Amino acid sequence: MKKSNILALVLIAVALAAIVSMVGDFSSYQTFASAEAKPGKEFQIIGTLDTLTSPMEYDPIKDANRFVFYAKDEAGKTSKVIFTGTKPQDFERSEKLTMTGKMENGEFRCSKILMKCPSKYKTDQVAIGKPS
Repeated sequence: MKKSNILALVLIAVALAAIVSMVGDFSSYQTFASAEAKPGKEFQIIGTLDTLTSPMEYDPIKDANRFVFYAKDEAGKTSKVIFTGTKPQDFERSEKLTMTGKMENGEFRCSKILMKCPSKYKTDQVAIGKPS
């Protein structure tokens, strides 16, 4: 084999290894417990808003880039979440939250939130007229 062919194969192998390692980091969602086990590492956690534990805290006059709420992950554990950004519109109506961030001092420091809002096509949300 030529040296250029060997070099090309090695570069392809390195590129594939890099892609596989990046995909492996974000291929699955975690829980608050697994994020607590590895503080400082970034995780994606799916959960729901928990307004029963404590109310949401957002004061745009005091600090517009601090939004605090409690969320319950899919394993049932509730944790305090501190989002560094403004409160998303219709946040209370979201069905599920996908939060990206790190666990620090028992609190989840969230840098990104993706909200799944209720579908407008659910039967309980469709207005039905009376038959004539």
